[in-house]
Amino acid sequence: MRNRTLTYYIGSSLDGYIAGPGDEYDALPIEPDVSAAMNEARPETVPTAFRELAGLADAPIKAFDTVLMGGGTYRAGGNPSPYSHLRQCVFSTTLETDVAGVEIVASDPVAFVRGLKAEAGLGIWLCGGGKLAGALIEEIDEIIVKRYPVLFGGGIPMFDGAYDPTRFTLVENRTFDSGAAVQTYRKA
Repeated sequence: MRNRTLTYYIGSSLDGYIAGPGDEYDALPIEPDVSAAMNEARPETVPTAFRELAGLADAPIKAFDTVLMGGGTYRAGGNPSPYSHLRQCVFSTTLETDVAGVEIVASDPVAFVRGLKAEAGLGIWLCGGGKLAGALIEEIDEIIVKRYPVLFGGGIPMFDGAYDPTRFTLVENRTFDSGAAVQTYRKA
């Protein structure tokens, strides 16, 4: 049995923000060339409500069967079950929900992720947010960042946690005509 990996797969501004200061994420452009390539590689990362529109209603689960979200990321989506085709784990000590298929996790995220990694299954996708990513940095095996050619100047950083230098190695740098780049890093 191979070990499951935790991948932080996220969109970011050039200056490293995943959302604006009020959780605004609509300033990150949806570039057709990036979307086409990413939807081909990881169709399961398209929210359930948009899968049919994107032509992915019957697309197979390729990379991830579990998605992790912080409470802010979950609430920002505006859908009570944004990825109903995946196992959904939302980390929050204040959020409550009785939505089928959404698991609220109020315990230590590191211990929880270590438990997930010990289970059989595909990869684990850390969808956001910055505080959860900061808490899970020691468990993140891979970072795939869709870097868009826009500056925010402030907002929610990709990682919001304690100073803890952790080395990653660039293993792929794919550029697109839209000016976006998708960079894949693995833990060194």
